[in-house]
Amino acid sequence: MKTVLVTGADRGLGFSLCVEFLRRDYLVFAGQFLAGWPELKHLECHHQGRLVIVPLDIGNDLSIERAQAVIAEHTAVLDVLVHNAGIIGGEDGFSTGVRAEENRNVFNVNSMGPVCVTRYFLPMMEEGSRKICFVSSEAGSISLAHRDGMTGYCMSKAALNMAVRILNNDLGKRGYEIRLYHPGWMRTYMEGGELMNGELEPEVSAREAVRYFLKQGVEPLELVDVYGMAWPF
Repeated sequence: MKTVLVTGADRGLGFSLCVEFLRRDYLVFAGQFLAGWPELKHLECHHQGRLVIVPLDIGNDLSIERAQAVIAEHTAVLDVLVHNAGIIGGEDGFSTGVRAEENRNVFNVNSMGPVCVTRYFLPMMEEGSRKICFVSSEAGSISLAHRDGMTGYCMSKAALNMAVRILNNDLGKRGYEIRLYHPGWMRTYMEGGELMNGELEPEVSAREAVRYFLKQGVEPLELVDVYGMAWPF
């Protein structure tokens, strides 16, 4: 049975990604940040032995290390790593004041978090399918930047895109398949906020994401969206 870790699996896109991988008969490790959110527990009850809930705060090295130890109790090999967890932070712009401490946390989670998770789990991926997948955003595209707010979030996604480029330059030479995905504007939650108005249901984006993530073969690194279109980043 193939194995996958999905970070930020509590709800929204992460939860829907877990559902999609279960449909494809994967053993799913669901990174849980919101312990009180019930959806993952319900999914676990319907898929006994095929979904394992793993407490995981990707902004905390100790939490990542503990999650790796939990997963290692179930498998020696991780085939697919999906970096989905992220936070949006404040709606700040330069004219209204950029809050440094809040945005440091956004960078810690959105930019450094996936890098640190990859470092901890890379030894488990050596004998697997070697697929590392990142959920990013058009918000990180410098050439297409159009917002006058969300400063920290946009900067963090641009930094993530650069990290993925460097990772691809390194691990691509070793046969790793790196995927970078823009999920579109979804009707979902970010950092405990209210339901957002969006264009897509998370399950729609998740279905297209998994199809893209599991494509065979090393390809040029692109930021591919839910419709299969490539974005400059």
